[in-house]
Amino acid sequence: MLNKVVIYGVGLIGGSFARALKKAGAAQHIVGMDRSRDALRRALELGIIDEIGSDASAAELAAVLSGADLVLLAAPVAQTERILAAILPHLGRDTVITDAGSTKSDVAAAAQRALGGSVARFVPGHPIAGRETNGPDAAIDDLYQGKKTVLTPLPENPAAAVERVAAAWRACGAIIHTLTPEEHDKVFAAVSHLPHLLAYALVDDVARKPHAGLLFQYAASGFRDFTRIAGSSPEMWRDISLANQAALLTELDAYLAQLTQIRASLAAGDGAVLEATYANAQRARCQWIEAIEAAETPQPQDLAE
Repeated sequence: MLNKVVIYGVGLIGGSFARALKKAGAAQHIVGMDRSRDALRRALELGIIDEIGSDASAAELAAVLSGADLVLLAAPVAQTERILAAILPHLGRDTVITDAGSTKSDVAAAAQRALGGSVARFVPGHPIAGRETNGPDAAIDDLYQGKKTVLTPLPENPAAAVERVAAAWRACGAIIHTLTPEEHDKVFAAVSHLPHLLAYALVDDVARKPHAGLLFQYAASGFRDFTRIAGSSPEMWRDISLANQAALLTELDAYLAQLTQIRASLAAGDGAVLEATYANAQRARCQWIEAIEAAETPQPQDLAE
């Protein structure tokens, strides 16, 4: 049981974390912090948080953080260093901080700069869950159920701090995985950051065409499914793209090379190469889906328990 949790960012990610903790009975009191007062009022109205916090003065911020067991930063990653520097003077001796950012190397570096000798209390994390909607109204209590949360502990983190963060995410229904910050950023550049970039680019390209209205009129489920994630927060994904610039550029260059090869096959009318490419992709995707379904299927020993 966490007595007090402070959440910076009460939208989809932070709000769902709060809802899940409440549903599990894992937090007694949750304080919300956000740049938007409207978002905070809405989160309070919906019962996502128990109290609206303020950082308008040092005294108010000290009151927000007093007695906090856990602080979650669910704000855009570019705000990490500023928030950490602001809260550092007011942290209790036993307060642990974590984040939900989609990049980790930059977040770890920001924590080192902002917290200095107190960096041991910051445990970087990333819940692998989301929706294309934003704000407190998008928050749901089962967003993290059965989903992975990746922790990227720092060398300075004591085991107890890591476990407090892990236990909070497990209470939300998440499955804990561990990577280094560098491993994390390379992996998610390929399977998350690049797909978002591609979805945004495609919708932007279509929207800029002189006959965009006609194109959108006939866009159906394939276009909708491929571009679903382009409904995500532009600010957040701007920050993610820039924060993971090097790894994302590597993946983008590899993808451009693949597109160049496909274009050459198409221009040459080489159906065999196109089909082979499509077949390999189909096979890989089917294997991936089957692995997911197998992992989600209860095993006999689980049913017996």
